[in-house]
Amino acid sequence: MSMARKIGTFICIPFLVSLSAAAAEANKAIIDDPAYSQPQRLVEIEPGRKLNLYCLGEGAPTVIFDSGLTDETAVWGLVQPIIGKRTRACTYDRAGSGFSDPGTRAGSSAHIVDDLHRLLVAASVKPPYILVGHSYGGMNVRLYANYYPTEVIGMVLVDPAHEGWREHVWHLDPSQENRAVFFDNEPDFQAQRACVNAAISGFIAGSELHNSCVPEPNLRFGDAINTAHLKIHLTPSYQQANLTELENFQNASATQLSDSRRWYGDMPLIVLAAGIRPGPRADQTQAHRDALNRVWIVLYDQLAALSTRGINRVVPDTDHFVPLNQPDAIITAISEVMDRVAKAK
Repeated sequence: MSMARKIGTFICIPFLVSLSAAAAEANKAIIDDPAYSQPQRLVEIEPGRKLNLYCLGEGAPTVIFDSGLTDETAVWGLVQPIIGKRTRACTYDRAGSGFSDPGTRAGSSAHIVDDLHRLLVAASVKPPYILVGHSYGGMNVRLYANYYPTEVIGMVLVDPAHEGWREHVWHLDPSQENRAVFFDNEPDFQAQRACVNAAISGFIAGSELHNSCVPEPNLRFGDAINTAHLKIHLTPSYQQANLTELENFQNASATQLSDSRRWYGDMPLIVLAAGIRPGPRADQTQAHRDALNRVWIVLYDQLAALSTRGINRVVPDTDHFVPLNQPDAIITAISEVMDRVAKAK
């Protein structure tokens, strides 16, 4: 989801007022912009492989959005149009998701970052960038900032995934025999592999696999977007993308983040933490779940501490899906980062 037309380096008070009103209205809105129901700009990043890119607005810096696990650009549909009124704002579909071509390699953060860098160069979307990443996208944009530090001048991490999460989970769970058992026998991987096989042979509508592998229509999306997403979710390429991102985000991607971890100096950085954390599963006590939820506070404090201007902010009244439930919190955070960048010039 994107940002706005350039109205000068500094944000003015009337814009802040209109931004706030628009954001409040966005909390109730249905996303039905046809731009999210069809390809926009298909950019070739290597011979025979293209990624879908959608940019709004004009100005600098450009705000780049990266979504959660195989989420399409539509998840930013309540944020991008508002930000696009102030500066250039760009969303894209990762390999195998949305309207982008299937990937040719594993869905690790390093490969995702390489794809994104190629995309921005090929599309002539020039730095500097403010990167906004939700969930898995939060890991990807951090790695981008680690690999290309001169291109990134600010970040907003929206309930981001963290490379240390599974390690903390393992330490807190006394039922795990050892680390290898926990990491090597991931049931989610087996379930998603079954989804890939079902997509290859063709999903049977109403079957158990169809119901577990293909998401329900999203109530925040209009009919055209949900129809387009359904066609995508039935494809082997989408199911394979889901599998490879799932397999990599807490394995290869976590290692890539750990190995490249660096200090961001005084770069504006805001971490937005969902205020509603999960309750205990059937196999968990409330005390165990509370301990797991406290881990997020620690991890997000660590992320904020990577910059002297880092902030860890809790967003109330939302679960993990902040872009759809509390888009105004993201819009406000991006605007704050833009203001801090402008004042530093």
